[in-house]
Amino acid sequence: MKRPLMAGAAALAVMFAGQALAQSVEVEIAPEQRTRIKEYVVKERVAPVRVKERVTVGAVLPADVELRTVPADWGPWGTRYRYVYADDHVVLVDPSSRKVVRIVE
Repeated sequence: MKRPLMAGAAALAVMFAGQALAQSVEVEIAPEQRTRIKEYVVKERVAPVRVKERVTVGAVLPADVELRTVPADWGPWGTRYRYVYADDHVVLVDPSSRKVVRIVE
């Protein structure tokens, strides 16, 4: 009887550890890519969005905030994410959860 309980407990521990790791992943962006992103926002005159709450990594953006497609020249990682321009920063968002994964300053 102890073995099935231990196996179940081990499976739960692995599942929760995986979720914790998935939540802590941050997108790494090289300095030259950050410059390219900032230049794009200025050149294309990307309209800023207004968000009532403070935008931080890990925060979830409201459903009424329109997410924009990341341009291909920002890097291969961009196909996984969307972005908004808020508070003078480009904010990368996981579209499935609407969770902020990176703020480009």
